[in-house]
Amino acid sequence: MGELIVLAERLADRSRPASSGQVAFFFDLVCPFSYLAAERIERVLGHVDWIPTAALNLHDDAHWSHSVATRHDAEAQAAAFKLPLVWPDHPPAVAPSAMRAASYAVEVGAGAQFALAASRLAFCGGFDLEDPEILAEAAAAAGIPLAECLEAAGDVSRDGALHATGRGLRSRGVRRLPAIRVERTWFEGQGAMAGATAALRTRQALGSPLAPAS
Repeated sequence: MGELIVLAERLADRSRPASSGQVAFFFDLVCPFSYLAAERIERVLGHVDWIPTAALNLHDDAHWSHSVATRHDAEAQAAAFKLPLVWPDHPPAVAPSAMRAASYAVEVGAGAQFALAASRLAFCGGFDLEDPEILAEAAAAAGIPLAECLEAAGDVSRDGALHATGRGLRSRGVRRLPAIRVERTWFEGQGAMAGATAALRTRQALGSPLAPAS
């Protein structure tokens, strides 16, 4: 029985390197740095796989997403990239319904659209992503069916993959979101975009793959 549980965990973990070599973007909708990266990532890196991930599994501090240090750093980065940043009145440590909806959006090919819409509602409008009406707005902006999106938001069975992916990232040494996987090399946190961009440019210039990582 224990072996089956371990196997299920591994299969649910989307941090495992993909055979396609596609660049992957790991995000949490309560993470301001995920929002700031989401606004730029496909303009800079081209098409990426969008992978919702429970950031709570990476951090020892459950309230990291709205700590004073996080706010300061996020506001500085937003100003540097000329992006709006509005904090919700009561910033959540987690947004399980929204993340389940994000996992559904990925399944139907609208992961980027939903994540951007939801992130903008949270960090440009200061709205609560756990409010079904706000999720409905994100679903409409992403062009996904409302009923199915809200059904997914209430489906707790979706939590397993979100948390398994977070634990998978942690086991690979990743401690901050957003995280970007380029082949088997990882970049994380505020510097993830810059690191991934530099790595891709180097790979293209040399015509060779990146050094492998776990």
